[in-house]
Amino acid sequence: MNTQDFLLELGCEELPPKLLQQLSNSLTHNLTTELDKLKLSYSSVESFATPRRLSVLVSNLQLQQNDQIIERKGPSIRAPDQAIEGFAKSCGVIKNALVQKAFGKAQYYFFIKQQKGLKTMDLLESIVDTAIQNIPIAKPMRWSNLDTYFVRPVHWLIMMLGSDVVPALIMGLVSGNITRGLRFTGERIFDITCAKDYQKILLKKAQIEVDFNTRKEMIRKQVIQVAKNNNATAVIDEALLDEVCALVEYPCAFSSSFSSKFLDVPEEALISAMKSHQKYFHMLDTDGNLIPEFISVANIESSDLSVIVDGNERVIRPRLADSEFFWEQDKSTTLESRISKLDSVLFMDGLGSMGDKVRRIETLSAYIADIIGSNTKHSARAGLLSKTDLMTDMVGEFADLQGVMGGYYALNDGEDPAVASAISEHYHPRFSGDTLPSTKEGLCVAIADKVDSIVGIYGIGHKPTGSKDPYALKRAALGLLRMIIESELKDLDLFDLISESSKLYQFEEDIRYEINNFTYERLGAYYQYKGIDKSVVMAAQHTPQSDTNYVYDLHLRIQALHNFVQDENSKSLIETYKRINNIFKNISSKDTPDSGYGFKLYEGKISIDGEDIEFTNKFDKKLLVALVRIDKTIQKDEEDYLSIVEGLLQLKPVIDDFFDNVKILDDNLEVRRNRMALTNLVSWQFRLIADFTYLSK
Repeated sequence: MNTQDFLLELGCEELPPKLLQQLSNSLTHNLTTELDKLKLSYSSVESFATPRRLSVLVSNLQLQQNDQIIERKGPSIRAPDQAIEGFAKSCGVIKNALVQKAFGKAQYYFFIKQQKGLKTMDLLESIVDTAIQNIPIAKPMRWSNLDTYFVRPVHWLIMMLGSDVVPALIMGLVSGNITRGLRFTGERIFDITCAKDYQKILLKKAQIEVDFNTRKEMIRKQVIQVAKNNNATAVIDEALLDEVCALVEYPCAFSSSFSSKFLDVPEEALISAMKSHQKYFHMLDTDGNLIPEFISVANIESSDLSVIVDGNERVIRPRLADSEFFWEQDKSTTLESRISKLDSVLFMDGLGSMGDKVRRIETLSAYIADIIGSNTKHSARAGLLSKTDLMTDMVGEFADLQGVMGGYYALNDGEDPAVASAISEHYHPRFSGDTLPSTKEGLCVAIADKVDSIVGIYGIGHKPTGSKDPYALKRAALGLLRMIIESELKDLDLFDLISESSKLYQFEEDIRYEINNFTYERLGAYYQYKGIDKSVVMAAQHTPQSDTNYVYDLHLRIQALHNFVQDENSKSLIETYKRINNIFKNISSKDTPDSGYGFKLYEGKISIDGEDIEFTNKFDKKLLVALVRIDKTIQKDEEDYLSIVEGLLQLKPVIDDFFDNVKILDDNLEVRRNRMALTNLVSWQFRLIADFTYLSK
C-alpha cells in the first residue's frame, strides 16, 4: 500500500488562548473522523497548536481508497416489471444487468458494481473543509467580503501530501506550502518542503515550537530557572501555564520587580493582579513569603531585554496601586456595617436578597456547630458576615478574592480569628480537588452556604438535568459530601440538615426527599473518581439495617464493602447470600422467623420468643460459634465495618460446610425452624453492611 504524510496548517490571527487546545483537538478529531468514513488508513496523528496556527500531521496516509463492491437491493423478482425497470434505471443500467439473489426466504433483484477507489489527493479538499466547518465555535467571526466564518480570520492555508501541495480552495484561500514565522524577528515567510519535517522546519527557521505540550514544558523549565537565578521559588499554576503557552510561540521568560511597599497589601490581592490580569508567575522566598518580583514570558527574544522588563514593570505598577487603594479604602468601613447593604443585592429571583441568604447561613451554621462540636457563636457570626465582602471595592475589582478578603477585613475589624478564618474559607471546595475548610467553624459556614444554595435553587424548580446544570448544583452537592466524608462529620444527618434549610425557606416537606436523593446521587461520581465500583455504593446505600442519612457512616460501610469485594472469597459469599435470599423467597412465611428481630443471639445461644434453641448437629454448632464471634465484634463497636467484613470472610468455610452437610428445610419442623433462624442470622450479619443483592447482579 502506498502512503504519504499529510500536513494541514491553518494560519490565523491570534486565537483565543483559553480555547486553543479545544480548537486543536476538535480539528484533529474531525479530520480523522472524515478519513475513517472514507476508509483511508493512517498510522498516527499529531496535533500542533500555537497562537497563530492550528496544524495536524497525519503519518502514512493511504494514497488511494481500496476498490469497493457496491451492492443495492432492489424489488422482489415477483414485483411488477415497472418497479423492476424503475430500479434498474435508478442504477443506470438495464433490467438484464441486475442480479437475482436470495434474501431471507425470497429472491430479489440486486445491482452489483465494483467501484474503483478514489485518489486521496482528490478527496482531501472536501475532507479538510468538512473538518473545519464542524469545529464548534460559540462566536464565529466573518472577515473581508467572504461568506466564511471562523473563530478568528484565517490568512494562510497549507495542505501537503509528502512534498506535494494538495490543490484546494478553502475559506477563500488557495492551499500552498508557505507558512509564516514571528512578526518581528527571524524569517517572516518560508516554505515547508516536506510534510513530515514541518515541526523541525518551524523550529529551525523561526524558533517556533509548534507542539503545545513541548512548548509548555519549555516555559516551565524557563520559569523555574529564572526563579532559581533570583534565589526564589516560582509558583506555577497549571491553568496559568496553559494560558501562557497559548499566548506565545517563541517563549522567553524573564523577571521583573515592583515596589516592596505593595507587600503591605494582602498577598492574595497582589497575586490576583499579577496572575489574572497580567499572566505573571509570582515568586516566594525560602520562608514561603511573597517577594516583590515576578516572572513574565515574552513571545520574542530581545536583544535589549531591559526594554521589555521596564514595560512590564510600568504595566503592573498601576494594577498594584489600585489594589493598595482598595485595601486602604475598604478598611475604613466594617463588615458588620455592610450587612444592611446586602439587602439591596438580589441572591436569586424567588429566593430573596443576599441579606436574606446570610441570615439563613447564620442560622444553619449555628445548627451545624451544635452537632459537630464547633463554637456556635463564632460559627453563626462568620455565617452572618460571610458575604459582606461582596460590597467592598477590592472584591468588586477582583471577584476571585471573595471570602479571602472578607477574612482580612474581619481581622482588621477586630473579629475573632476563628470567625475570620471561617469567612476566608467558606467557599471551599471551589472545584474538584480543592482544599476543604481547615477549621470546624469554616466547615459550618461552608456546609450551610452550599446547603442553602442547593435547597433554595432546587426548591424553586431549577432542577439539574443530565446535560444542563446552570447553577452548578451537582458541584455544590459533591462539595457538600466531600466535606462531610473527608472531615469525618459522623454525627451530621444529611436529611435533617436539608430539612432545617427547607424550613427557613418554608418549602413543602416533600421537596426534602427529592433534594436528599439528588445529593446522594452524587456519591457515584465521588467514589468513581476513587476507583470504587458503582454496585458497591448502591449496595451500601440500600442496606436495610442502617440509617443511610449519616453520610460518614455510609462512607465507612462503602470502604469496608470495597475491601470485601477485593478478596477472592467474596464472590462465593455473595452467592451464599443470594442462596439464602432464594430460600426465604421460596418458603411459606410461617416457616420463617421474624426477619432478625423475632429471635436474638445472647451468651452463645439463639432464642426465639424467649425460648432457647438447642443444636445437636456439629455443623449447626460450628456456624453458631462463628456467628457468636462476629456478634462480639459488633457489640464492641457497631461502626467497625472493616472488622465485620473480615468476620464475614472468616465465615466462608463454616458456611460452606453448613450448606454442604445439612438440609435447611428439614422434614422435622422444629429442626427446620431452628436452622431457618440460624440462616436468617447469617443473612442479618450481611445486612449490617449492605444489601448484597446489588453485588450479585
